[in-house]
Amino acid sequence: MPSRLCAMLTFFVLFFTFTLTANAAYIGTKRDGYAGRARAAPPPPPSTSASAVASNSTGNSTQETRFVIYNDEFISGQTGFPEPSELKGYNVLILSFLIAKGPVDQAAAWSSLDSSTRTSLKASYEAAGIKVLVSAFGETETPTTNNTDPVATANQMAAWVKKYGLDGLDIDYEDLEAMNKGNGKAEAWLTTFTKTARAALPEGKYLITHAREYLSLFFEDTSLLQIAAVAPWFSTEGYGGGAYLTVNKNVGSMIDWYNIQFYNQGNDAYNTCENLLTTSTSDFPKTSIFEIAKSGVSLNKLVIGKPCKASDADNGFMAPNTLGECISQAKAKGWSAGAMTWEYSSASAGWIGGVRSKAFVQ
Repeated sequence: MPSRLCAMLTFFVLFFTFTLTANAAYIGTKRDGYAGRARAAPPPPPSTSASAVASNSTGNSTQETRFVIYNDEFISGQTGFPEPSELKGYNVLILSFLIAKGPVDQAAAWSSLDSSTRTSLKASYEAAGIKVLVSAFGETETPTTNNTDPVATANQMAAWVKKYGLDGLDIDYEDLEAMNKGNGKAEAWLTTFTKTARAALPEGKYLITHAREYLSLFFEDTSLLQIAAVAPWFSTEGYGGGAYLTVNKNVGSMIDWYNIQFYNQGNDAYNTCENLLTTSTSDFPKTSIFEIAKSGVSLNKLVIGKPCKASDADNGFMAPNTLGECISQAKAKGWSAGAMTWEYSSASAGWIGGVRSKAFVQ
């Protein structure tokens, strides 16, 4: 009997260890690229244009409307970057990522091209009306927490943008711990970084955008989750420093637009035209497009971000034609900021065609 009990206990210990290991491995596969997006759904929130993008479309599209696609993922069997014809319907391509120590992923691939190839490719994008930016930081970087110098880093990144012939910088700030402390340090860091970047990348010649991708939330045990999206950062709810409303107040005039992720925020969040556009759910109050605008952020700087496939997010997916209907409703109310998706090559010309099918027709 004792030997049988010992064998059973050994089996359960081994099974439990295997399960934990498998789960950890599975979680590790839920990211795309070096600084890719995590996809787990979040818990409830804490209690406590300057230069227009030229459209590559006709019809009723406007110069101020951006259709943005990120490019981070390595694609097996593909060499180089997408041809302009593969990006029909988009007018902004953002390469990920440029981190404090230098370029990684597609940003590194861009810098590794020989000068002639890079110049020719950039010219082909320009001829198609496509701006090319690089995205800074991403989820692996915590610049405020790590005391990264915002002035030196902004100047370094601006110099990289100029050296490699890009049109601007997308600031994907995901120092979740710093923002959630609510002491104002995250907002101050972003303010200084943005001011420095704009001084080095003059308005009218270069674009500066901010990508609101992830929200960190604390459970009662203060464990940090790097998993949720940050339309909620456009609210002061639970953020003592004011979050992105403070950043917008300080340097909003220097930012061309905000790429806002309206997904991975729970099954009921931002999944209808109503709670995406006019009345967000009680979990994330006052964070729909028009509610954010009422908080003082320019309506036509609020670009709607959605996944291109249901499998690219845990929740928040909308079929392209459904999202197109929401965009049509928003346009009728005076909005024309545009749409963003993560990422090439999952997001095809067919996806953006559906999104633009009822307004901003190509």
